[in-house]
Amino acid sequence: MSGKWKIATVSIASIVLITVNLYLIEKKESKVERTVFVENWTKVKKDTITDTIQTNGVIKPVEEYDIYFDAKKNDFKKFLVKEGDAITAGSSLFEYTTTELDALKANLEAEKTAAEGEIAGIEEYIGKLRSYQGTVISEPEAAIDESVEKNLNIDITTSSSDLIKSNIEQEMYKQELEKNRLDEKVKMLDAKLSSIEEQSNAIVTTSEADGVVKNINKNLNNPIISIVSTNMAIEGDFSEEEMKKAEVGMTIKASSSVSKKALKGKIGRIHSYPAEEPSLKKNNRFPFQALIEPEGEETEPLLVGSKVNLTVITNEKAGVPSIPIEAVQYQKQPYIYKLTNKGHVDKHYITKGLKAEGKQEIIKGPSVGDVILLKPNAAVKNHSYFITPIQFEKVKAGTYKKFTSREKVRYLLLGILEK
Repeated sequence: MSGKWKIATVSIASIVLITVNLYLIEKKESKVERTVFVENWTKVKKDTITDTIQTNGVIKPVEEYDIYFDAKKNDFKKFLVKEGDAITAGSSLFEYTTTELDALKANLEAEKTAAEGEIAGIEEYIGKLRSYQGTVISEPEAAIDESVEKNLNIDITTSSSDLIKSNIEQEMYKQELEKNRLDEKVKMLDAKLSSIEEQSNAIVTTSEADGVVKNINKNLNNPIISIVSTNMAIEGDFSEEEMKKAEVGMTIKASSSVSKKALKGKIGRIHSYPAEEPSLKKNNRFPFQALIEPEGEETEPLLVGSKVNLTVITNEKAGVPSIPIEAVQYQKQPYIYKLTNKGHVDKHYITKGLKAEGKQEIIKGPSVGDVILLKPNAAVKNHSYFITPIQFEKVKAGTYKKFTSREKVRYLLLGILEK
């Protein structure tokens, strides 16, 4: 009899429980009708959001210098370096002689001879002036050289001896200045001629920068020598979409299978014209170069031609309120659902900031630490009540034993009714 009683009791209790729940569910404006089952939630966190471009690149020298040779005006003599040689600024590259030196030397010698002839003429003229100056006072009627009389530009017959003497002194001073100028010109021409004599055997072309000899053209076709710098860079290309975000000066990070350390640097150059001629059949790619920052004296040498995975940081914000992208809902403007301490799900409109890495910056909206709904399974009514699943791993037997009998019954009924 006792077994049948127990079965009857359980059956009646189950019917009552089901009936009560159906009533609460169907009742208009009931709490159950507006209760949301929240399985996934998260908190607004203070985080760093980094927007990036992921692409590939290759290690290449930063610069390449081309050396040219004019075979029409010069005679090549010999190379002084070999391909693969490491050189420094000022290193000798090759020797040559020039046919222009002989012509230049002849011109300079002719110019020097003319200047020396002018000096001799001036000295002779100054001698005549001094001779006439001595006779002006003692012999006023003494004959005068025509060239002297012409250059003095005065009437000897009517001018006083003092005026004549003054004009002679001025003319002598003027001629001395011209003689000094010509003397300096001769010295300059002598220096040039001396320099040509030193170069007459061979002229040496030197490097203007440190580097490595990449190529030597023994056929003397230009460029006759190509030199690459010892500093390495990363070269690659951007798509049209990436070009909208990329700018010179942006920070880069790169990793390579042949290098243990990550490489850091900045975008140094971006070409605004595509690598290939634009075409409707091709996607345009725009070359760029990223300069690698040295990391100290013990830097690992980079192998030219190594492939790298490149990350370009286009935007970065640190310590900003952040939520997962999937928590953001949209109508006319973006919004999220906040879980309040009073058990409600409240809609909050937000102002979005940077979005990257699955994160969304919140410029205006819930604060750091607020709990928000993540991936709502169905439409949520604003200011609804919410319930969450029991997290059994967090339920401790010791905690249950601390409840009084009254609290146990209260929480059990509350859970049944809310459900």
